[in-house]
Amino acid sequence: MFSGIVEECAVLVAMVKDQENVHFTFVCSFTNELKIDQSVSHNGVCLTVVSIDGDRYTVTAMKETLERSNLGLLKVGDEVNVERSMMMNGRLDGHIVQGHVDQTACCVAVDDAEGSYYFTFEYAYNPEMARRGYLTVDKGSVTVNGVSLTVCNPTDNSFQVAIIPYTFENTNFHAIKVGTVVNLEFDIIGKYISRMIAH
Repeated sequence: MFSGIVEECAVLVAMVKDQENVHFTFVCSFTNELKIDQSVSHNGVCLTVVSIDGDRYTVTAMKETLERSNLGLLKVGDEVNVERSMMMNGRLDGHIVQGHVDQTACCVAVDDAEGSYYFTFEYAYNPEMARRGYLTVDKGSVTVNGVSLTVCNPTDNSFQVAIIPYTFENTNFHAIKVGTVVNLEFDIIGKYISRMIAH
């Protein structure tokens, strides 16, 4: 479980295809604190550390993960947002994030907000999935590339988020432009509420 408060951007330094899997090797400042079998969120995708070599660590993504998220689009040199799993004895500064990406979205606009930015994202709308809680609501929570954010101006298939300078500089939002594909995880509480209402 994660909070959506990104610790830093890790840099992809190698990727190796192994049948339907891809092994991603990253460099980040806390590699020396990681251990094998530890869960780390990468652009909002929960992946398990499978090896550590100096300042590098490797995680493996299977076919479904590659198809459902933007990890399959990564290239060596790309930055990903990383967060280690949440410690239960601290404050939940973001919201409950599982690290289970629901689908991707595409950035369709980036607007200057006099120091901050408004990013607009569109995603494929499915009425059945929306009834099951896969949607955004005004002032609700959404996870974009692993970042816990507050929704603005939602429609059936789009929403905006406001990004302050700190978030812009310290996550890979500084690399997102029109056309960039991002990972979405809708709020788990909304999914549970939708499920209860349906039954």
